[in-house]
Amino acid sequence: MALFMEAPICLVENIDGELKLNPKALQILTSITKPVVVVAIAGLYRTGKSYLMNRLAGSNSGFSLGSTVQSETKGIWMWCVPHRSKQDHILVLLDTEGLGDVEKGDPKNDSWIFALAVLLSSTFVYNSMNTINHQALEQMQYVTELTKLIKIKSSPNAAGEEESEEFVGFFPDFVWTVRDFTLELKIDGCPITSDQYLENALKLSKGKNPRVEVANLPRECIRKFFPKRKCFTFDRPTNDKSLLACLEDVPDRELEPSFRTQTDSFCSYIFSSAKPKTLSGGIMINGRRLGKLLETYVRTISSGDVPCLENAVLSLAQTENPDAVQKAAKHYVEQMALKVDFPTETLQDLLSIHTECEKEALSIFMKHSFKDENQKFQKELMQILETKKDGFICQNEEVSTEYCQAQLEYLSQSLREAISKGTFSVSGGYNLFRKEKEDIINNYHQMPRKGLKADAVLQKFLQSLAVTEDSILQTDQALTEQEKALQVEQSKREAAEKEKKLLQQQQVEMQQKMETQERSYKENINQLERKMVEERHKILQEQKMILDSKLKEQEKLMEEGFQKKAEEMNKTIEGLQAKIEDAENNKFSWLPKTLDTIGNVMIHTLPGAGKFVGIQLKALASSLSE
Repeated sequence: MALFMEAPICLVENIDGELKLNPKALQILTSITKPVVVVAIAGLYRTGKSYLMNRLAGSNSGFSLGSTVQSETKGIWMWCVPHRSKQDHILVLLDTEGLGDVEKGDPKNDSWIFALAVLLSSTFVYNSMNTINHQALEQMQYVTELTKLIKIKSSPNAAGEEESEEFVGFFPDFVWTVRDFTLELKIDGCPITSDQYLENALKLSKGKNPRVEVANLPRECIRKFFPKRKCFTFDRPTNDKSLLACLEDVPDRELEPSFRTQTDSFCSYIFSSAKPKTLSGGIMINGRRLGKLLETYVRTISSGDVPCLENAVLSLAQTENPDAVQKAAKHYVEQMALKVDFPTETLQDLLSIHTECEKEALSIFMKHSFKDENQKFQKELMQILETKKDGFICQNEEVSTEYCQAQLEYLSQSLREAISKGTFSVSGGYNLFRKEKEDIINNYHQMPRKGLKADAVLQKFLQSLAVTEDSILQTDQALTEQEKALQVEQSKREAAEKEKKLLQQQQVEMQQKMETQERSYKENINQLERKMVEERHKILQEQKMILDSKLKEQEKLMEEGFQKKAEEMNKTIEGLQAKIEDAENNKFSWLPKTLDTIGNVMIHTLPGAGKFVGIQLKALASSLSE
């Protein structure tokens, strides 16, 4: 599926008041494996939202602009294009249907469209006309409904005001674009920036009557949910009314220079500042994951329930983590097949390559997995890699065995023919036999790349000749009985030495397997530790960001004279400070449980050496818990 679309496509259809996913658009989205920067735009219908999105796509046309009082965009339309400045990222543009369309039967859909735009985007653009005044803020009632339309946690106790405080950790950056802006950017005669204009418009009004409280509500919600805010004001594109009706066909040179500059400034900000879409803990979102989340959200909305971010992330993990296991296992098998040149001279040669490939496979799993509760999927990967490793060891032994047997068959062909002809059944025949046998052994030892089964196959070959050799020895009349007895003893010593050598080799190989499994365990723990430390660091940074935004909001409320509202924030701030302090003081509290979990899986799934390591692991976990 092509990632770069020539034109937008409807992603979420709004048909007769019901939201449905377009399978074709969803297939395009889920085919994107690169990280996505998601920019969604919402606003009242007929305010020029689509024009800005087309400009972000590098085009004048694409999203339908419309030229009548009817809303053109129904549902949510999507356009995926290469990101202009972030290499290996895709810019996903989402244009939502105009809010407040009087022709709609069910205004509830406006709220769901608005909520979906917030949930999906990493930068959310709200587009309005003329000015940010009381009326414009009243039309932003959709932001006040978000706490009723979105849940952070599945727990019924985690609702209401405390949960709404956590929205800031999940919500996108906020950009307010004001079109056909005709006012001077001044306050009390002093020039201000568009950002200052927005912040001034979001100041709370004083008073306790219901009208003031209603007017303040959208302001409070925007300040609470979107701590990172930006504003752009745009002059009228052209004073020629006939050109406004077909703006997508108007060459840039015919637009007002100030409008072109403002549009370029807006686009430049989005390209440089809009972040890739992530979930809490720094979970990277690509098109595939975004599509899965969207499916969960729309399915939940259609069922009459409220989307829960915690459930959506856990559901996503259940589909993504098995894929992470398969990606890692596939990489391991491919790399082993590429790097192992069968047969290897020693087991250690193969195990060294295994260790390298396993480390790479684990890194891939850690990169693509998340929310792996109790390391369920990591354990699954450990079991798969152990099985695959054993398969490669068996293959290595089989290739070595088959090769060595074939070589000995070739080298001993003349010896076997001589035995059949009775060449050695003569006086002095035993010494002739011994010489032929030694020549075969010498030639065999000189042959390269026999692999780790060289000695075992040779020993079996010599054992196959033992009866014949003894028969030739006993019938050789050139030897005395004493010489024959000495020769028998020598043959027994040689056989015993070879058996001892094979046993020592097996012991060495067993030790090598044990050491490899211990390295495997350490690598699993090290990579898991790095991942969890990194995730906890990101969550800690998110909590600090939320705390910082609350402290700034509290300070702003005090400056504006809302002492009581500022004091009401103390409980939330103290709760956040306690969470941060606890996280910093208990960075490795997860380790004993994790060690115990992985110890269990090694005891129950790995052979003897692995069981020993597993027992050690559980003992370490127990000591750390005390």
